[in-house]
Amino acid sequence: MNRTDADIAATLSDRLDRLVAALDRLAPPPPPDPDLAAADCFIWDQGRLSAVPKVNRIDIGLIKGVDRVRDILVDNTQRFARGLPANNVLLWGARGMGKSSLVKAAHAAINAAGAEPPLKLIEIHREDVDALPRLLTRIKAEPFRFIVFCDDLSFDQDDTSYKSLKAALDGGVEGRPDNVIFYATSNRRHLLPRDLIENERSTAINPSEAVEEKVSLSDRFGLWLGFHKCSQDEYLAMIDGYVAHYGLEVEPEELRRDALEWATTRGARSGRVAWQYITDLAGRLGQRLEG
Repeated sequence: MNRTDADIAATLSDRLDRLVAALDRLAPPPPPDPDLAAADCFIWDQGRLSAVPKVNRIDIGLIKGVDRVRDILVDNTQRFARGLPANNVLLWGARGMGKSSLVKAAHAAINAAGAEPPLKLIEIHREDVDALPRLLTRIKAEPFRFIVFCDDLSFDQDDTSYKSLKAALDGGVEGRPDNVIFYATSNRRHLLPRDLIENERSTAINPSEAVEEKVSLSDRFGLWLGFHKCSQDEYLAMIDGYVAHYGLEVEPEELRRDALEWATTRGARSGRVAWQYITDLAGRLGQRLEG
């Protein structure tokens, strides 16, 4: 008996359905959502939250040379943790001056001071900004308050994912969830390279409107905290703070001379350079950096 095209199509469809069902049985089930009460820090990666059992951060007292912006950030974070009005924050400026370290340290300091319920920190990678609406939907009904943190945020030409961030910062018709605030760090104040801004301005019929949409992203952050290159005295104060904190045994004059030489060979002075020197010094002394 000849089979009709309809019979063949039905058979193929049935076999495909069975194949899909078999593959579903072989695939591992998706991991359950983490218990948000079990940790203070999480990573939003590919649409899922993952708990971070041990956070890479330093004590806020070791962050030197940025006293004013430190106090502003801590105050803003403290108000948010208490349920009071607070701003989204953009920490911008010189590389290695402790922007991301300050965010993580401020979060820890607020929780150490007894925030109740504990404040949660969720890091989102630059590449996952498009998934922000899903994250907000996931956490807006939770009983906790969340800092959503994006480190080294910037956008290049033809990158449209900034629109998702703008929508999340503004919150659309629903508004930003009351239990969420956004902190971001960037080397650029306007989150775009200067040459791109100037190029769009110079080639547009209306130069002011050509870059307004992209530049206005920064305006969604109510607080702009600038980080600038540190002085020699500030750099040495960072070194002294680390040495005292970790109990490194070295003569003061030798420490000063060695630390300045390290900065000279690097061609820069910053918190990152200071930490790299301390890492090298501790290794040479045979001491561990613990505590």
